[in-house]
Amino acid sequence: MAKRDYYEVLGVSKDADDKQIKSAFRKLAKKYHPDLNKDKDAPEKFKEVQEAYEVLSDEKKRKTYDQFGHAAFDQNGNTGFGGSGGYGGFSGDFSSFGFDDIDLGDILSGMFGEGFGFRNRSSKSQRAYKGEDSLYQMNISFMEAVHGCKKDITLDVYETCDKCDGKGGFNEKNCPNCHGSGTVTSQQNTLFGSFVSKTTCPECNGSGKVFSEKCSDCRGKGKVRVRKTLSVNIPAGVDTGHQIRLKEKGEAGLNGGPNGDVYVEFKVEEHPIFKRRENDIYMELPINIVEATLGCKKELSIMDEDIVLTIPEGTQNLDKHRIKGKGVPYINSSKVGDLYIIIKVVTPTKLDRKQKELFKELSKTNLDDNDILKKFKKIFK
Repeated sequence: MAKRDYYEVLGVSKDADDKQIKSAFRKLAKKYHPDLNKDKDAPEKFKEVQEAYEVLSDEKKRKTYDQFGHAAFDQNGNTGFGGSGGYGGFSGDFSSFGFDDIDLGDILSGMFGEGFGFRNRSSKSQRAYKGEDSLYQMNISFMEAVHGCKKDITLDVYETCDKCDGKGGFNEKNCPNCHGSGTVTSQQNTLFGSFVSKTTCPECNGSGKVFSEKCSDCRGKGKVRVRKTLSVNIPAGVDTGHQIRLKEKGEAGLNGGPNGDVYVEFKVEEHPIFKRRENDIYMELPINIVEATLGCKKELSIMDEDIVLTIPEGTQNLDKHRIKGKGVPYINSSKVGDLYIIIKVVTPTKLDRKQKELFKELSKTNLDDNDILKKFKKIFK
């Protein structure tokens, strides 16, 4: 029988990334594992899923498969899934597929309880865990985003209790409920038969230890809530939605694990004059019809810098002037965007008698008549 396409087996597209492939495999492994699925076709489907993942999770094998298909792996009649024991040579260990963080016990414990059917499984509560990350949203001005700045933030986080060193109490001893193992064993009856299940001890939360005296500062939790102030160096060029990471400034970890991180996310306020498009800045400059016709020089204060912009004769509405390197810096780079000045020629809506006469006179003469243009400029100055 012809083999099914590996992408079809995992239910992913051919441009799926590693994360999507990994997620698909995780779901299908749980669905078809013979310990969980008693359907007669489950072992074969489980093996098919393994085989597809083994190829698509490996960059070199995936490229070969994309180019040559199954033929690239069929020279010896198989793809290396043979062998005795397990399901088609699979012993229940996902690490052979480069998938070290998948623990089949995690899959099964979601259905039958922690510790189901697997030996040498350490209690999760005894592992070191990184603390939770925190998100802080900060409003900054347009110019602060362009030039960068330094700001302080204040937030409440849980830190390790100093009084008990994060243990939660004093006079430590073995938990009498689990006898120091951190787990308790129970038998469960399921559709698939009776199973022995190990679960985290509710008395010690899996630590295997209890205390004669509970810490009064943290009330046994090992953490206390504190308010602290952090200095944030905001790089030039950030925009709305950008985040910076303050490493290990978040919640305290568990069992000696590192603190979590604080992510600062920015919201940049709009500017009344300047509009940002990625790293370029745009602004409109209104000029009157005389300035557009005869040309002029405009003194402008732009991005905290004074410049003189030359408007040439015969400038049209929406003409664009580019000033290189006066836009927004690229983050952590020497590259800088540009400034674009868009000319808006303002046509007068109300004219006095002299102005109307001059327009009439101008309409009857050649625009090269310097005397008329001088009068025009003088009146509309």
